Amino acid sequence: MTDLIGASLPRPDAYGKVTGSTAYPADLLRPGMLHLQVVFAHRPHARILHIDTNAALQYPGVVAVLTAEDVPYNAYGLVEDDQPVLCHDVVRFEGDKVALVVAESKQAAIAGAKLVNVAYEDLPAVTDPRAALAPNAPLVHTQRGTNLLSHFPIRKGNADEALVHADVVLEETFTTTWQEHAFLQPEAGIAFIDEQERLVVETAGQWLHEDRHQIARILQIPKERVIIRYAAIGGAFGGREDLSMQHLLALATWKLRRPMALVWSREESMIAHHKRHPVILHCRWGAQKDGRIVAVKAEAIADGGAYASTSSEVLKDVVFFVTGCYEITHIAVDGYAVYTNNIPSGAFRGFGVPQAHFACESMVTRLAHALGMDPVELRRRNIYREGGIEPTNRPLPPGVSALPVLERCIEEVQQRWPPQKSAVSSYIKRGIGIACGMKNVGYSFGYPEQATATVEVFGEAEMERAEVRVGAADVGQGAHLALRQIAAETLQLPIEKVAMICDDSHEAPNAGSASASRMTLMGGRAVHDAARAAREKWSYTDDYQAQATAQYRPPATTPIDPETYTGTPNYCYGYTAQAVAVEVNTVTGQVQVTSIISVHDVGKAINMQQVTGQIEGCLAQALGYALLEELQIQDGHILTPYFSTYLLPTVRDMPAEIIPVVLELADTNGPFGARGVAEMPLVPFAAAVANAIYDATGIWLTQQPMTPERVLKALTTQNMEK
Repeated sequence: MTDLIGASLPRPDAYGKVTGSTAYPADLLRPGMLHLQVVFAHRPHARILHIDTNAALQYPGVVAVLTAEDVPYNAYGLVEDDQPVLCHDVVRFEGDKVALVVAESKQAAIAGAKLVNVAYEDLPAVTDPRAALAPNAPLVHTQRGTNLLSHFPIRKGNADEALVHADVVLEETFTTTWQEHAFLQPEAGIAFIDEQERLVVETAGQWLHEDRHQIARILQIPKERVIIRYAAIGGAFGGREDLSMQHLLALATWKLRRPMALVWSREESMIAHHKRHPVILHCRWGAQKDGRIVAVKAEAIADGGAYASTSSEVLKDVVFFVTGCYEITHIAVDGYAVYTNNIPSGAFRGFGVPQAHFACESMVTRLAHALGMDPVELRRRNIYREGGIEPTNRPLPPGVSALPVLERCIEEVQQRWPPQKSAVSSYIKRGIGIACGMKNVGYSFGYPEQATATVEVFGEAEMERAEVRVGAADVGQGAHLALRQIAAETLQLPIEKVAMICDDSHEAPNAGSASASRMTLMGGRAVHDAARAAREKWSYTDDYQAQATAQYRPPATTPIDPETYTGTPNYCYGYTAQAVAVEVNTVTGQVQVTSIISVHDVGKAINMQQVTGQIEGCLAQALGYALLEELQIQDGHILTPYFSTYLLPTVRDMPAEIIPVVLELADTNGPFGARGVAEMPLVPFAAAVANAIYDATGIWLTQQPMTPERVLKALTTQNMEK
């Protein structure tokens, strides 16, 4: 049998997806189901005075209208239970849900929703996170007495004193904006009561067991009476971590005891599910003439929107990664996550780290130019090495490959990109930008981290087949195939002899979320350990079958001590370095990325084609984030709720040359040495583009996305200053 680890085996789900035979949640609808329609607030901040459902209930086909009074426990959230299932007194953003219309058809549900009369008293809305921190600002949650959701500080050394004595000090403010996940399929699902009186919700998400936990809590029933099943998942990127409509399906089904269906339109999806956090990041960086970066002082303000979601955890990553992958002796960073009446912000691929690196990697390049030094050389002198000390005053986890990926990136640039003319024409300017990056793999700062898998093997004289049970969501990244390869290799079975059971909370044990680039390492390690134990158990018995369950817990992380600012935030990091070539049209301001080199240490590629596919796909999302995607919100209202106005990159925006480079420096935690890669290409990319634009034109851009209008404005300012 050939070695399965690293092999580019074909995706078993590929045929069904390209032919259309694969069932996604919206394909599960069946005749006889009731249909749901949400009554959204469509206003950023208002008090609910009265909800009149009489007209809706009289509409032909309408079965019921559910309101807050119908919800047993009307609060939910991944970190804090601060978001109502259905609002009962106040709406806090335009996508808040006020009522739920249940009807015999979707058309009747939509018509009935329009007849629900909600009387509001508009309240002052706060939509600027800086203004939200003012003492007299309108309160999003009055019971808290403040709009400050979370404050997270880090201190290392004495940044103020070090900046005073630095030879060069640079100061700048960077701003980033919301980003829409834009997964292929909007939220959809069905729910029903099975023959054992259990509530079954079939949908798409990122964590079976967390969905089950939250729904059971909302309905105030034992979690054993809730089953979550995932159909094919058309992308997630963090956008399916929070409950969106699963709990609405569950509520209506549990109350009315009839099968339910709900499918959102793209506009409903755009206004209702959370987005990437906008961050305002002001920083000062200091360096000595010899190229040592000695101090960073920064303040980051993140717009958390109307509800907590994962803002407190995202904020920790923004603050922690403000200094990137560089060992700096003196650090003082304060991060603030703030409630506003904008759409909630939450998990998105990169989880706060791309925002931090946009500032960090731009400042490192600026320092290099201010010192008269090659930006690559400045990075070499300061980049993390093995045993380096993190901003939280603890050594990095073993396997620090920041320097090897940088050196390989530079080597690729020298081999592939011979020196070019700086300009294609009088108005098309060329440039190259370099940036480094790192991001944690897995949960951080003491959050409980584990993955559990069960493997059962069958065979008499020799092992014949195996079943692997692991509650791992495959959101399109190919996790199920990677886990299957790990199991097959460990058991020394042909891969077609290994069956996977992953998409049912009742059948598959909890492997945690498909997020934080963790599933290959965490889920894969649990599968590996369970498979090894099952094989050994089978070897020492005369039974036809053997079963083993393994729970993997990685090295422990800890919260940060609020007095000493010390702690162990993460157990593993992924490291990356990128080079980006651009052409800048100085007449139109358009930036065209012409080539990308993206180097990653993945520990060990379980399926090489899937790894390079992840890199390429992530770079498309990174390019959109850097240059195109701008979710525009005015006074709490989303002005770009369609793909005709929210611009995503197309094939014409992507470079002709994308070069994924994979290093395999094994991680001791991962199965066969694997570590995660899914988020890493997004982390330094915007800064690499900004650095390339500077290389081409001499202008620094500090606001993302770097649209043609912003490029032209910077060019105009540059010309006026000459």
